[in-house]
Order: sequence, then structure tokens, then C-alpha cells
Amino acid sequence: MSEFFLYLISIMILVFGVLTVTSSKIFRASVYLLFTLINVAALYFYLQYEFLAGVQIVVYVGGIVVLIIFSLFLTHRVGADLPGPSNVRMLFTFLAVLFAFAFCYSLLLGNEFPEVPFAGSSLSIREIGKAMLNYGEGGFVLPFEVVSVLLLAALVGSIAIAFRTKPKNS
Repeated sequence: MSEFFLYLISIMILVFGVLTVTSSKIFRASVYLLFTLINVAALYFYLQYEFLAGVQIVVYVGGIVVLIIFSLFLTHRVGADLPGPSNVRMLFTFLAVLFAFAFCYSLLLGNEFPEVPFAGSSLSIREIGKAMLNYGEGGFVLPFEVVSVLLLAALVGSIAIAFRTKPKNS
């Protein structure tokens, strides 16, 4: 039964990911992105990485997608169609995806992954707090700084999209 949920979540991630990049409506693409990110968080919950799932929901689902949707509403282009990609671009995209899949597959097959015992229940709140404030090995300060820069870039991008002036027809 647990394999069924793993495959179900994985299929939903793939389906909503494909719908995100192939949708011609901007708002629908952002909603599909929201569902993709929620399913990635569900995958983290399934793998018992609750902290990573919580960060996924708070940062990506709660932050990035909300900024994307606000920027869409501010530009008043919610119902506009996106331009379709050219056939040459589709071919290069397909080849790049095929190459990336082959590369990842070869990496997974070429390495042995040792089984690591689960030590999640032996951590105390004090140890988690020290790890979050640590910038050395096993610390989380650098990832949180990277996420804050990512959120800042998304905010600046949404403001730039919102205040973009329309060219005047002469």
C-alpha cells in the first residue's frame, strides 16, 4: 500500500509539472505549479522529512506561488494566452530533458548508496536549534540565507512585472 502512495504522489508531481510548462494560460500554469509544489511536500512527508516538507510549504507554496499570483493580478493579464513555443525550441527542450534524464539515471545506477539509520527521534529541540544557527557542517544558516535571497529575487521580479509599462502604439 505504501508503494501505491509513492507512485501516486510521483505521478501527480509529473502530471502537474507537465501541465505547468504546457499550459497556455498564465493563471492555470501558476495553479498547476502550486499543485506540483504541494505534491513535492507530500513526497517529503511520505519520506518522513517533516522539516523539509514544512519548509517546502512555507517557502515555495506560501511564498513564491503567492508572489507569482499577485504579480499576475497586478499586470491584468490573467486571461491572456502565452505565446506558443516554436518547433525548434520544442526539439531542443526535448533533447535537453532526455539528456538530463539519461545523466541522472546514469548517476543513480553508477553509485552505491549506503543505508543510513534513521536518527530523527533522538534529536532534541536544543540540538535542532543549534544546527539551525550553525554555519559549519550540518548547519542550516546558509540554506536559509539562500532561500531569503530567492524570495527577494522573486519579490523584485514580481514588482518589475507589475510596473512594466506597456509600449505605446504609434
